[in-house]
Amino acid sequence: MADYKRPTVSIVGAGNVGEHIANLIAIKELANVKLFDLPKKTEDKTFEVVKGKALDLKQMAAAVGVDVDIKGYNVTPDGQGYETLKDSDIVVITAGFPRKPGMSRDDLLTANVNIIKVIAERVALYAPNAVVIVVSNPVDVLTYVALKITGFSKNKVLGMAGVLDTARFKTFISQELKVSISNINCFVIGGHGDDMVPLLSVSNVGGTPLRDLFTKEKLEELINRTKFGGGEIVNLMGTSAYHAPGASVVQMVESILKDKKAIMPCSVYLEGEDARFYEAYDVCVGLPVKVGAHGWEELIKINLSEEEKAMWQKSVQSVKEGIERVKQLKLI
Repeated sequence: MADYKRPTVSIVGAGNVGEHIANLIAIKELANVKLFDLPKKTEDKTFEVVKGKALDLKQMAAAVGVDVDIKGYNVTPDGQGYETLKDSDIVVITAGFPRKPGMSRDDLLTANVNIIKVIAERVALYAPNAVVIVVSNPVDVLTYVALKITGFSKNKVLGMAGVLDTARFKTFISQELKVSISNINCFVIGGHGDDMVPLLSVSNVGGTPLRDLFTKEKLEELINRTKFGGGEIVNLMGTSAYHAPGASVVQMVESILKDKKAIMPCSVYLEGEDARFYEAYDVCVGLPVKVGAHGWEELIKINLSEEEKAMWQKSVQSVKEGIERVKQLKLI
């Protein structure tokens, strides 16, 4: 009998989202974890924060009685220190800048594309067999960049957004109806932003369509709260969400590692018959896909209502504008 080899998930970016992903992976005993991040420098000292977080998480794992290995690695902005990505089964990318006062959208886009390019090049070099999950924003555009830079097959690069947006939509429906999350079936597709598209035509609670459970006004209220769910949290606590995004990534990670074939909305690259069906070409955008050991393995084709088609095309166009801007700035 061959020795058991625990899978390895590498997380590039050990901020709030990255460390919460590591925490859940450890608690669920899904894989060994490698964390990568830049050291934090002050005038007096350089702190190896990622190593400290890894050690803290390793001790947390011991406290709850799970046997996983967790290590932290310092990297540099120009891509040094990524050699230990070797043997990663999944690489999760959360690294990136938030928008700061005085920073234009092009400034933010340029900064984050350049970060993703460096990481994607190192993933291709050291972990050519890994599945890549992109979390950094703007996630649909950066998923496209990661796909193009790694040169991986389209099925091995996914963006996390729809899983989170769907979780938020389910939360608000559950709170309103006082019903179990497990009885709610819905998808949120499209770009991760104001133009996301809740699929009301196929969404239901215990088999009853959402349109039969809410007034038009209440449904619109729930949809708008979902669209601006991230902003609501920022306004409440002064920083971006991390518990729900972290859990959403781990849902994808678990489906890959266990080959669950779970259907979930992820940002994926459209070409060929898939692109023709959804009338969206050369773009990464959120759609329901079957997620298994090889990444996303099948696109689920849903016949959209006329209203949903209009919303979908608007959302796709918004993402394509971001991709075209990357090309105009000659970032890829």
